[in-house]
Amino acid sequence: MEKQQGSLKPFFSLILSTNIPIWSLTIGLIASVFTTFVGLSIPLLTRELVDGFSLSAISTTLIVTIGVVFILQAVLDGISTYLLAAVGQRIVARLRQKMWVKLIRLPVPYFDKNQSGESVSRVINDTGIVKDLISQHFPQFISGMISIIGAIIILLIMDWKMTLLMLVSVPITMMIMIPLGRKMAKISRGLQDETAHFTGDIQQTLSEIRLMKSSTAETFEENKGIKGIQNLLQFGLKESRVFALIGPFMYFVVMVVIVMIIGYGGIRVANGTMSTGSLVAFLLYLFQIIFPITSFAMFFTQLQKATGATERIIEILDLPLEEGQVGKEMDIFGKSITVANVSFAYSENEPVISNVSFEAQPGQMIAFAGPSGGGKTTMFGLIERYYEPTSGAIFIGDTPISQLSLSSWRKQIGYVSQESAMMAGTIRENLCYGLENPESIPDERLWEVAKMAYADQFIQSFSKGLDTEVGERGVKLSGGQRQRIAIARAFLRDPKILMMDEATASLDSQSESIVQQALTRLMEGRTTFVIAHRLSTIVDADQIIFIEKGEVTGIGTHRELIGSHPLYREFAEQQLA
Repeated sequence: MEKQQGSLKPFFSLILSTNIPIWSLTIGLIASVFTTFVGLSIPLLTRELVDGFSLSAISTTLIVTIGVVFILQAVLDGISTYLLAAVGQRIVARLRQKMWVKLIRLPVPYFDKNQSGESVSRVINDTGIVKDLISQHFPQFISGMISIIGAIIILLIMDWKMTLLMLVSVPITMMIMIPLGRKMAKISRGLQDETAHFTGDIQQTLSEIRLMKSSTAETFEENKGIKGIQNLLQFGLKESRVFALIGPFMYFVVMVVIVMIIGYGGIRVANGTMSTGSLVAFLLYLFQIIFPITSFAMFFTQLQKATGATERIIEILDLPLEEGQVGKEMDIFGKSITVANVSFAYSENEPVISNVSFEAQPGQMIAFAGPSGGGKTTMFGLIERYYEPTSGAIFIGDTPISQLSLSSWRKQIGYVSQESAMMAGTIRENLCYGLENPESIPDERLWEVAKMAYADQFIQSFSKGLDTEVGERGVKLSGGQRQRIAIARAFLRDPKILMMDEATASLDSQSESIVQQALTRLMEGRTTFVIAHRLSTIVDADQIIFIEKGEVTGIGTHRELIGSHPLYREFAEQQLA
């Protein structure tokens, strides 16, 4: 969908793409229309009641008819309200589903550039604005138009002079309400953007609460949060000022028109050219014209907000997915991995990896070493296919990995990082995370992989065992415990390729010893890539690839590099002396 600023076409295209429940929408709108028509009959019935009012001449039939009309209007209004609300809820659910499915399949670079909180705001807040327009404001607009047109036609038939007098207020009202509606739309768009930005800021702060507290950054975050709240307040106050103009103005117009109608109508009643019931009917129809006009300003404001929200929703839906969502399924066991002349840059003119080439035979341990910022982690990202090379290619056997489907490639890779990322939930859920049919995995298998990772003893020490809650990002577990669960998770996946970002770097010596034993057991028979911060962990590697400023300056065993690479030798003397 092509984005068109200020156009309603993208909005309607987006709504139609959600497979609107047509029957519910049609029945809801028809019920709304009938509700309006029934409402238009009430002033006429009231006129008959007032004109024929006397205790001796009360028409039972008329009273029953009025009662039936009120009940019918209430029933139809209830049906219409529910069906249209249900349509809005279904549309917003499908929109959110489309956005969520899209978001989790966007490439990593998108999340490098955008705050997660802003994306969350798009999924929740912007879709909610679209829902309100469809389920509330649009039906009110349709029924309001019918009410106004119907009321004016009836009044012209009843008394065209009084009607023209009353309609003088309409252009005056529109002249004031339309500019206020535009002003409100501008304010609302700004409020949406500020809300998304504020949501992103507070989500980031709360997700890194330990960093904030350890950095004693409470005052900084407090001031930043208060600034965001004040910005929201300013938009809220602007919105309130517009409402403060709309309310009193509409009240003033209504009262002036009522006084005019009562004054002129009273004269007509006094000289016998109009009945009292007709005057009452006029006043009732007046309200059926004035109040919809008031709601029109809100409708057009909401329409502008929904148009802006649609543009932001479409921006996400139009983003390209990760390359390789569709591709070959291949068993990569026993195949070599070849990196051929690979270069990569996060942005133009800023190369991170330049012309890197090496080969990993099945079952080998390949270690990346070198100064910080040299490109080791980026190389991992390229192998994992978080990023695609700007030139060159990576092969598994004779097949470029770009020809494999992402799921086929990644499900055969086990990744153990320094941080040992964990999801909020239980140990069991973290062990099975990402696997198909996790409920079918027996506890015996979970305890088996836990034992292989030397995690079984500490899990058994918890009263709930595998069902122990780990907290957000695993904060209820120690670093060593998180690492061993990450290793157990890798055992459960039984990967063909293992990738480790110095998984013991942040552990104490006792935990490091246990985790290192588990890693050694995990590496058996698997092609393993290791990022080494400490050379002691890679002295037995089959190949060590030394990367400086994105370029490979040495490849060989520990002994070979000691003899041929001055900087590696310097690193070794500092760390292994």
